[in-house]
Amino acid sequence: MSDLTRVNKVAIITAASQGMGAACARTLAAQGYKVVLMARSERVIHLAKELGGVGLQGSVTETDDLKRLVDLALASYGRIDAVVNNTGHAASGELLVLSDEDWHAALDLLLLNVVRMSRLVTPIFESQGGGAMVNISTYGAKEPTPGYPISSAIRAALSSFTKLYATRYAAAGIRMNNVLPGFIDSFPVDDATCALIPMARAGRVEEIAETVVFLLSNGGGYITGQDILVEGGLTHRA
Repeated sequence: MSDLTRVNKVAIITAASQGMGAACARTLAAQGYKVVLMARSERVIHLAKELGGVGLQGSVTETDDLKRLVDLALASYGRIDAVVNNTGHAASGELLVLSDEDWHAALDLLLLNVVRMSRLVTPIFESQGGGAMVNISTYGAKEPTPGYPISSAIRAALSSFTKLYATRYAAAGIRMNNVLPGFIDSFPVDDATCALIPMARAGRVEEIAETVVFLLSNGGGYITGQDILVEGGLTHRA
C-alpha cells in the first residue's frame, strides 16, 4: 500500500464529473481512498460507481446539496478525512461591464462554497483528530488576468480565507491549502497561449490531481495555508 494513504480513508470531491475534479477522484481512488463525489451532471454517479465510491447530483452553490454530500459520506463510510473543493468557472468579461449578479453568483461559486463546506466538515475533522482540504483555485489569484476579473478577485479572497482557516485550525491537525492551476488540458489551449508558458505546453489534469493528492497526504502534512502554483512557470516569466 502507498504511504500516501491508509485503508478506509475517505475523500469528498466536488465538481467531480469531468476535468480536474474527475482526475482528482481517479487519483485518490487509485491511492486507496473511498471517494464521495458530487457534480451537477449525472455522469458523476457513473464515475463514483466505477471508482467503488458513492456520488450524488448537486451544486456547490447550494448549502443543502453540500450538506447532503457530507451526510452521504458519513452514512456510507462513517468518516471524512479529506475534501477537494473543486468548482466551475465564473462569468468572464470586461471589468466594469460585469453585473452585480455576476459578482454575487461568483461569490457563491468560488468562495462561499469553501466557507460552507468548512462549516460542515470542521467539526467532523475535530472529532477525528485531523483532516485536510484542498481548494482548486487559479493562477489568477496571484497574477490577476483582465479577461477573468471576477475569478481573479474572488479567488484572491479565497487565498485570504485559506490563510485564516489554516491559522485557526492548525493546532487541531486540520490543514487547508489551495492549488492554483494555469492553463490545463481540460479545455483547449491554443499555440499562442502555449507560447506564453515557459514549459511551452498546457498542464495535464493528472498533474493537478497528483499535486492535490500530495497536499492531502502525510507527505504534505506540514503544509497549510499555502497557494501552490501549478502553471508551468507562467507567473514567473520576465
